[in-house]
Amino acid sequence: MKIPLKPPIFLLFFIGSFSNSIAQQTDTILMNVPGPVVKNGEAQVVPEFSSRDEWIKEELWVETTFDSDDDGKLDRMHVFVTRPYQTDSGKIKLPVIFMSSPYYGLKILTLIKGTSKKYFWNVNHELGETPEPHKQQNIKTREKRPFLSYTMDRTWVPRGYIMVYSSSPGTGISDGAPTIGGENESLAPKAVIDWLCGRANGYKSRNGNEKVYAYWSTGKVGMTGTSYDGTICLAAATTGVEGLEAIIPVAPVSSYYNYYRSNGLVRSPGRYLGEDMDVLYNFINSGDESKREYNNANIRDKILLKNQDRITGDYNDFWDTRDYIKKLDNMKAAIIMAHGFNDWNVMPQHSYRIYKAVKEKGLPAQLYYHQGGHGGNPPITMMNRWFTRYLHSVENGVEDDPPVRIVREHASNPTSYENYPDSDASDVTLFPASGNNFRGQLSTEKPKNQESETLVDDCSIEGKKLVKEKNAEHRLLYVTPILEEDIRLSGVARVTVKLACNKPAANLSIWLVSLPWQKGKGTKIYDNIITRGWADPQNHSSLTKGEALVPGEFYQVTFELIPDDQIIPKGQQIGLMIFSSDKEFTLWPDPGTELTIDPNSTSITLPIVGGLEEYKNAVKSKLFASGE
Repeated sequence: MKIPLKPPIFLLFFIGSFSNSIAQQTDTILMNVPGPVVKNGEAQVVPEFSSRDEWIKEELWVETTFDSDDDGKLDRMHVFVTRPYQTDSGKIKLPVIFMSSPYYGLKILTLIKGTSKKYFWNVNHELGETPEPHKQQNIKTREKRPFLSYTMDRTWVPRGYIMVYSSSPGTGISDGAPTIGGENESLAPKAVIDWLCGRANGYKSRNGNEKVYAYWSTGKVGMTGTSYDGTICLAAATTGVEGLEAIIPVAPVSSYYNYYRSNGLVRSPGRYLGEDMDVLYNFINSGDESKREYNNANIRDKILLKNQDRITGDYNDFWDTRDYIKKLDNMKAAIIMAHGFNDWNVMPQHSYRIYKAVKEKGLPAQLYYHQGGHGGNPPITMMNRWFTRYLHSVENGVEDDPPVRIVREHASNPTSYENYPDSDASDVTLFPASGNNFRGQLSTEKPKNQESETLVDDCSIEGKKLVKEKNAEHRLLYVTPILEEDIRLSGVARVTVKLACNKPAANLSIWLVSLPWQKGKGTKIYDNIITRGWADPQNHSSLTKGEALVPGEFYQVTFELIPDDQIIPKGQQIGLMIFSSDKEFTLWPDPGTELTIDPNSTSITLPIVGGLEEYKNAVKSKLFASGE
């Protein structure tokens, strides 16, 4: 159905029809005919497209190629469109910016209640134990139609785009079932793009047969979105659907294993302790209530609960099918990846691994990182030039723009780079010198014949408290000399820990920190924690099959920390903290597990811009922190 907020009071005289490309008319509006305007490589605000009261808003349902709720009918996705009223004549066609989301059907209260502990897994149990069942949450669809997003409408419609939104399967008033990375979550946005390009059927009602056509679409589509919405951008692009020209995913999940697990360890995303695949399913399951019982039994219980494996945390075929990097063969869309280096919810490894893969594939790709947390779009200019190039087909030289932009600390505008990691970054390996639970040292020289050191697990103590303790039996801390010059880290740090445990299983957590620890007014999110990482020592030799630890026997565990690009200022020290349970992220076993670390076979490798020479210049005084 078409829902004009205010009908036009007169008809404009159109001259001819607009082609799919506006390359020949980028700097003018011909007579009284409104059309996209491009200056300096960016689509400009067109006054005729800017009257919100005259925008046409319409809803429809696009038929897909699947029946994920097994009701004998092909699922239909609910779609909502915002477009300038001038497109109603069919004489002007515009490109589309498309957003698909599982969140459009949620009530605001649901977003708050969704974080209640009773809906999450209880993390307070021993590793390897079968966790107790948790309450399965019921969600009701919002009473008002899920028409979003007004911010995107205001940004892009005046610039000569049509905004299209759809609820993902089993959410809002779309048919089907949520699958959390299942195939239908890729095919659903593909169906909407097929409809926008004239290859799929759209209908005025959920069950009716009266068709709706996207006669106003040029057939060129871009996608963007944050978090799960950004994940759907990736999902759609992996299908290779024709017409999807460009995507800008912001903080997307590229692998559900890497979102809920870490190197064999059951690990929660930041701020959502005890969340897992079934919890997320319950959270977004806002679709047809009459389908809930069937979907819960056949998707949540038979697939997600059965295969997510909170007991071992091992990688399996279930997780493998939910890794988008395995599905890039058909991808053709140009991509900007955007992420925050201090996003501890969807961690920046997700965007980095996709960026590397699409670059190797030869696709147009750019990377935008900032120093904040979850979310954070690229600058509007960067997005505008990308969409102008690939949706309006204007040769604006975006291919020659800086491929990597990173917002530096205490800055608002990004700095341009040719590569990430920085081409001048190289590995510098630092070795710990025993500190006996005080502060040991980190040095490029490997000490010899050191005695082992022991820490005692206590999940009740937060990591930031452990860092600040001068003498803590619950962690080991090793620090560099005080920096006399700034050091920039760019890339992925890697840690090797040789350890023994007095139990068959233990958490292993690593924090790389900047000391002294900053607190109080003006402290930034990046001032203290540089990066982190977690692993299950039981998976020391295989991610797919862990083995119980033999108490007292030593094992060598090597894994990567989360990617970063950060300047550690002079006057600070870089600290490596090794501990067991991380209260913010891991399971909470009873306190008392002992980890014995062999410092002779333990190290941290840092990607330092300028390499070893730069590091030695920064620590030339050789002054270490006191062990007090």
